Amino acid sequence: MPHFIGQSLPTALYTAEQVRELDRIAIKEWGIPGIKLMKRAGRAIFDVINHYWPGSPITVFCGAGNNGGDGYIVAALAAQNLVPVQLVQVAPADKLSGDALTAYQYAQSSGVPMIPFGVPFSDCLEIPAGVIVDALLGTGFVRTGSGSQVREPFAQAIRLINHSELPVIAADIPSGLGSNTGIAAEPVIEADVTVSFIGLKQGMFTGNGPALCGEVVYHDLSVPADIFDEMTPSSVRMQYEDLIAELPDRRRDAHKGDFGHVMVIGGDTGFGGAVAMAAEAALRTGAGLVSVATQPEHVPALLARRPELMARGVSSGQELIPLLNGEIVSPSVLVIGPGLGKTPWSEQMLQQALASGLPMVVDADALNILSMGRLSIPETTKEWLITPHPGEAARLLNVATGDIQADRFSTVKSLQKKFDCPALLKGAGSLVCTSHDALIGLCTAGNPGMATGGMGDVLSGIVAGLMGQGVTSDKALPLGVCLHAKAADIAAQTGERGLVATDLFGPLKELVNGMTNRMANEVNQE
Repeated sequence: MPHFIGQSLPTALYTAEQVRELDRIAIKEWGIPGIKLMKRAGRAIFDVINHYWPGSPITVFCGAGNNGGDGYIVAALAAQNLVPVQLVQVAPADKLSGDALTAYQYAQSSGVPMIPFGVPFSDCLEIPAGVIVDALLGTGFVRTGSGSQVREPFAQAIRLINHSELPVIAADIPSGLGSNTGIAAEPVIEADVTVSFIGLKQGMFTGNGPALCGEVVYHDLSVPADIFDEMTPSSVRMQYEDLIAELPDRRRDAHKGDFGHVMVIGGDTGFGGAVAMAAEAALRTGAGLVSVATQPEHVPALLARRPELMARGVSSGQELIPLLNGEIVSPSVLVIGPGLGKTPWSEQMLQQALASGLPMVVDADALNILSMGRLSIPETTKEWLITPHPGEAARLLNVATGDIQADRFSTVKSLQKKFDCPALLKGAGSLVCTSHDALIGLCTAGNPGMATGGMGDVLSGIVAGLMGQGVTSDKALPLGVCLHAKAADIAAQTGERGLVATDLFGPLKELVNGMTNRMANEVNQE
């Protein structure tokens, strides 16, 4: 599918309630008639249809609210432009009011054929080959907890749309998708394109949102820019291009000691690859020195793979203490968790790392050990952060994994509050919360090829490598997440399937040096 040339996506993200308030401000305080905004929304959808599927027959499914009103406008424009169109009224006309009723009357006067929808008769509805417009529920769907159900007859209409195998364009947000949480109800529209208006909804970009929205197109409906000054976003899309400025320039007389010593601790028996990947990621991010403390049997393979590493075998927590105290070179930041396991050896490694008071990235089994409650973070620890996936987050907060995914935004806030440090919640649309008063950052980069072992280990090494170079933990975490995801997107340009964690190292080196386009251009020319 070609990329739609429209308005660039803003970084600000909002809840459904906030977007409704922006809409109210535009209408009540700026005097823009609601039907005028509705006509602009309908025009935006119609223009996208003409871009992707010019001349194709259009079937519009309409509900009763403003989302349905947008659909009536689309149908009217199609009829006026002699594009074959039919409109399916999932909500009867007598349920319409306000601007939606005006839009219905506009479609009626434009000669749009309208078909009442009913569950007993839905199997008889014929949908011609072409494009379907989902204008059923939009942000009006509010029952977004785990296991939420869309009520009839909307549920049957959604199933019919999904089973048609025709391209679907969603008005504002796919019906059944939680605008605030990104959790999908049953059933939910699976859109090829979503055209979102005035403010982007945060649920579109995390959880189930990325899989259901397809290509996201944005239109501000030409409301005055000053309107957005009256509303603080609920979250923001993190941008590599903005965050990379946090990485300091290198002086011409620099030496390795200027860029930190990252020590990676982990790799219990059989899991040496995890520390190898985390350590190399720290090197590729620019750390001056990287060492590994692991089970002794892993040391030869580590050195054979990456001779630049300093690797030491440690059989107990006591053997780790001299390394933490600078027996060779004092570490400036730790990574604790990759391949750590949950054995007595693992617990000893974590106990000594915590006691060191050094800045650290806590991941994987280190998080699982913390969730058991036998160890805690000392108050002397500074500049530390946590990077759980949903399962690890559930154990840390003592809830079910489903509860984590039901509201990822609340979860990452809870993690930050409980542990009083920058927190990451991994997954599609990874979320970062750096402090209680900071906006949540959302990463829209990344791809399904990242669903493979070792990706989290690479991320931990990237973040620690940034901290070693002097980037504070609250800046290193969002930058590291964006570097990781963007490197994966570059690596996946030759295919997502079969992508492995170590494929990120080449693109990563390019990105930390500010080279964002060369590799992509080379791939496109092949």
